[in-house]
Amino acid sequence: MKNNIRRYSISERVSKVSTGGFSRIGDDICDLMPDILQGKNFKEFVRIIRDIKGKKGFVAGFGAHLIKCGLSPIIIQMMKDGYITALATNGASLIHDFEIAYEGKTSEDVENALKNGEFGMVDETCRILNSLFSLAAESNRPLSEVYGEHIEKHDYKYKSHSLFYQAYSLGLPVSFHIAIGTDIIHMHPEARGEDIGKVSMAGFRMFTENLKSIKDGGVYLNIGSAVIMPEVFLKALSLIRNLDRDFGGFTTAVFDFNTHYRPMQNVINRPGGLGARGFYFIGHHEIMLPLLYFLLDRV
Repeated sequence: MKNNIRRYSISERVSKVSTGGFSRIGDDICDLMPDILQGKNFKEFVRIIRDIKGKKGFVAGFGAHLIKCGLSPIIIQMMKDGYITALATNGASLIHDFEIAYEGKTSEDVENALKNGEFGMVDETCRILNSLFSLAAESNRPLSEVYGEHIEKHDYKYKSHSLFYQAYSLGLPVSFHIAIGTDIIHMHPEARGEDIGKVSMAGFRMFTENLKSIKDGGVYLNIGSAVIMPEVFLKALSLIRNLDRDFGGFTTAVFDFNTHYRPMQNVINRPGGLGARGFYFIGHHEIMLPLLYFLLDRV
């Protein structure tokens, strides 16, 4: 039996890897990154972002870790450069952004503060942000607009590092999606559930409008949000699709430390039925986002 096996030359075989895709040693990081697996995918995603600049929407949804990792300057520059056209995030991002603008520092030591009953009990953050939620609700204006005006009026020392103030200055929309009970400001007497809910509902409608810009070639990027933004994205996508059965043909991507169920299903897999292409990149934000920005003009 073994003498009857059929064989053929390796030169005739289809192979998924060849030296043409290997890393090429030199000064160019694009050459150092192989054209294989995620190296190839990452460069392709960067090219997509670069090619849609000024033509299609690029909506970035994210969690607070992006700000806590000190990456706001990169997102700010991508907005200034005309890549990112809209932002969407949760309540924690607003808290950390405010503290950066106000004091130039953020992120308390939760474990130690919890022991003393002091976690989340800082005065300025909770008092001022709750007042801005109420002002936005009462005036029927976007929270991002009220927030930007407040920082501008009071000329916060570190406003140049505020992601949401810079978006306001550039005239770019920011939608906030709040889960009541998840943020420290909800523990304070100034918190008004009806105002927080009204602002968050307005944020969902704004996000849905912003997301329409990714039809036929645009990009939605989810950075480090494991639950809230993937769920908001799915519901907004369903609403748009209900009104426009031709909505599709966009690109989605997830940047995260691990593979999570909701980002994988809601941002990557489920939109695939609408002709969307999805990328899932694993790695620390403080490494992946600088790499993304660095490659934008080099790939």
